[in-house]
Amino acid sequence: MADKAGAPPRAWQRMLSGRRLDLLDPSPLDIEISDIAHGLARVARWNGQTSGDHAFSVAQHSLLVEEIFSAGCKSATPSAQLAALLHDAPEYVIGDMISPFKAVVGGGYKDCELRLQRAIHMRFALPAEPAAGLRKEIKKADQIAAYFEATVIAGFSVAEATQFFGRPRGVSADLFDLASQPAKKIQQRFLARFHAIEKQRSA
Repeated sequence: MADKAGAPPRAWQRMLSGRRLDLLDPSPLDIEISDIAHGLARVARWNGQTSGDHAFSVAQHSLLVEEIFSAGCKSATPSAQLAALLHDAPEYVIGDMISPFKAVVGGGYKDCELRLQRAIHMRFALPAEPAAGLRKEIKKADQIAAYFEATVIAGFSVAEATQFFGRPRGVSADLFDLASQPAKKIQQRFLARFHAIEKQRSA
């Protein structure tokens, strides 16, 4: 919904927690994990073009990526696991823009996404910029998750998914639950995983 004509320019989003997050200059102090979990559980992957009774949400994707990442990196620290869980966290504010549309929009979207990611990392005491090796491992898990989602619930052929995401080796979709789940259930699962990781970080 557009703001009314003549209203002052607005670049902030009001969250259910009461926070007002400025998209142009996001403050870590305005970021709450409850807002992230709520938003991501209601943002659909693949523009909603997935099978099942519910949208396959970004929160469910984030849980899948963290699970794949942790399974593949047995020595991963809790902080690395948290970075994997939060790899798409900016989408709780800006939504999940599919790759073809990102290519059309260009760099402005990526700049906004990067500012939000840095603020989120600062909020949860993670490096603003993860180390290159960690980024590579999270991206690998992300692409494996995308391949599984594409072939199991998004209607891609194996050839199409392999072309865009690469075909995983040594890991099977059968090891993971890809059935889309209700938003509230995924929201609770996301929060539970976040708090479990945070407990390990503070141990």
